[in-house]
Amino acid sequence: MTKAKFPITLLEVTNDNVADAGIYCVKDKKSPGYLAKLEWFKDKINKGLKITIATDGKGKQLGFIEYIPSEISWRPIQARNYLFIQCIALFGKDAREKGTGSLLIKQCEQHAKKHHKSGICTMSSDGPWIANKTLFEKNKFTIADKLGRFELMVKSFDKKEKIPRFIDWTKHQSSYRGWHLIYSDQCPWHEKSITSIKQSALDHGLRLTVKKLSTPQEAQNAPSGFGTFSLIKDGKLLADHYISKTRFETILKEESGR
Repeated sequence: MTKAKFPITLLEVTNDNVADAGIYCVKDKKSPGYLAKLEWFKDKINKGLKITIATDGKGKQLGFIEYIPSEISWRPIQARNYLFIQCIALFGKDAREKGTGSLLIKQCEQHAKKHHKSGICTMSSDGPWIANKTLFEKNKFTIADKLGRFELMVKSFDKKEKIPRFIDWTKHQSSYRGWHLIYSDQCPWHEKSITSIKQSALDHGLRLTVKKLSTPQEAQNAPSGFGTFSLIKDGKLLADHYISKTRFETILKEESGR
């Protein structure tokens, strides 16, 4: 546990304390999304994965960060000997004003230096489900690569190491014929979206091929920048983030020309 100069406490989530600490995003520990994320968190394939939760000292959760060795990130990036921030989120204006985001990034940076990493990196976007670049630029990250709506933000410690780059996910799209839904358990919010899309497809008699990604390598070679969610039809990416049943049915109408 690390204490900041203001009343914020950082708690590292481990297999031993996750039952009490939780995983931040979902409070209902009996929900399918939480249980799927919990199993994913404990999976040995994610060796080196870290989740740190910031609290106000009274137990109120203010935000969290999730990072992992870059070689096994669940996003389409190519980076050697970096830590990759897969997700960072803050809850409320109070958390932002106290510098909680910068504190979480600093904790990740300290961990990277302790383990002789070449730097830290992350993805940013002005679109949904990924933080924009403002917080990262504030913490001296620079843009190393761009593709579509995404930027690859990097803070290097070792200038001799090769700079991280995106894996071009657009090259994989043409191999998908028909309707495909691709996802992983990396985010607990996937459950509601996946369940509603599958049910809607069933209601409309749509043949939808659903695949759950089981390895980081599969996510790195997924057909979208988000990596852990793709809705694609005949090589056309229709959604690269979690969507509602209503949005999915709108897409169905658009694709059918109605």
